[in-house]
Amino acid sequence: MLAPGSILARAECDAQDVLKRVDEPLSGLQQRCGGDIPGVIAIPELLELVRKARSYGFRLARAIAAQDGVEAVTAWVEVEPQENGQCEILVRHWQAIPLVAEDASAADLRRTAIDRHLAELTARLDSAQRVLAVDCESAELSAAAQSMAAGLGRPWTEFLPPESVTHKQPLHWRLLDGTRVVVAGSERPWRVSLVPQLQPGFEPGGFELLLVSDVPASETVGTVPVAEHFARRSLVGQDLAPVLRQPIARIIANAETIRTRLAGPLPDAYAEYAGEIAGAGKLLLGLLEDLADLEAVEADSFSTAPDRIDLSEVARQAAGILNVRAQEKGICVEAPHPAEELPTIAEFRRVLQILLNLIGNAIRYSPECSQIWIRLASEGGRARVTVADQGPGLAAEDQSRVFEKFERLGRNGDGGSGLGLYISQRLARAMGGDLSVESAPGQGARFTLELPLDRPAG
Repeated sequence: MLAPGSILARAECDAQDVLKRVDEPLSGLQQRCGGDIPGVIAIPELLELVRKARSYGFRLARAIAAQDGVEAVTAWVEVEPQENGQCEILVRHWQAIPLVAEDASAADLRRTAIDRHLAELTARLDSAQRVLAVDCESAELSAAAQSMAAGLGRPWTEFLPPESVTHKQPLHWRLLDGTRVVVAGSERPWRVSLVPQLQPGFEPGGFELLLVSDVPASETVGTVPVAEHFARRSLVGQDLAPVLRQPIARIIANAETIRTRLAGPLPDAYAEYAGEIAGAGKLLLGLLEDLADLEAVEADSFSTAPDRIDLSEVARQAAGILNVRAQEKGICVEAPHPAEELPTIAEFRRVLQILLNLIGNAIRYSPECSQIWIRLASEGGRARVTVADQGPGLAAEDQSRVFEKFERLGRNGDGGSGLGLYISQRLARAMGGDLSVESAPGQGARFTLELPLDRPAG
């Protein structure tokens, strides 16, 4: 048994932070963290300590922490700067504790979040894997996106055929999740991630399809236009957004990979830094999307593509998409019953966008363990869907201001741009409807989307 203060290991590094000589157990940790001997110090907190000691010019000592994928290591390390930038490293205490196995479901959720940020094409599927809607962010995939949009109601595998799969389609979704697919006109490799919309005890009610390539585009790509009839070129939507969207998404994905330690062991402090980077990237990406939508809805030539849709089904899909976020706060979202129907004339994608904004706001501003209701009604040729919450509510003077551009009613730090409700109301009116609110302080808020009712012929 070594006496207190005994040296467990010694190491030396040069002015470029390269370990020249190192004893066990430090040498083993260096290699398990991805480093070599000789090689640059691969243990983040040790590297930071060495650089500080060299910069200050005097001896530094402190506890460092590291993870090697199997154990969490805590060690007391002293660093003594020498001539020519070299440093002597002494380890006087070493404790290794086995890491607790990561929860598989939590890891799956994080991987899905990364794929969602990297996806260059997304689609909504029904329970039979038939395409309901498609959204594309890459000109390279525009042909595939247009084919899917023209073939709504058909299995997605008709448009993105899986590689090396000869069985009759569609297969069970678990067999197709993660499979490589062929994308006509693209030389990059692509894979599909299928995110099921699950309810305990039931088969998936639908899926989110994410088309992801692990190889970045070799050149700047554009987006599919918001509408084919968009007459004039838009600065944000067609010039800035295509250039910025993918790099920001990759920053988020890489930061999430670091934060969740999927790329290797990392101290808690560095994981927190990566989390802050990912959070800032998400805010920036959200603002970019809002500005692109703002530019589109304010264009003189903007219009929507009305179709016959079931408002009840769109509401259920929006609630399902945001269900995980609601569960994180213990909030119960009561969506319309599957037997309810409300035929409406509107553009599916725009109605879904509005409802995602309304339900997302309700989740953001409602207290934990509260409830959100989504109710349907029809009267006088109008179809209505109301999103009601148990949040703080709005004063009478704020109920009109809440739909103004960049209006956030004094809120700070919630990540909102103040554009969501403004854009949603503009979209509702472009579809021949409206968006309104009823509220009172302390009594929650009721946002109602009104659209033309689809009346049967005759």
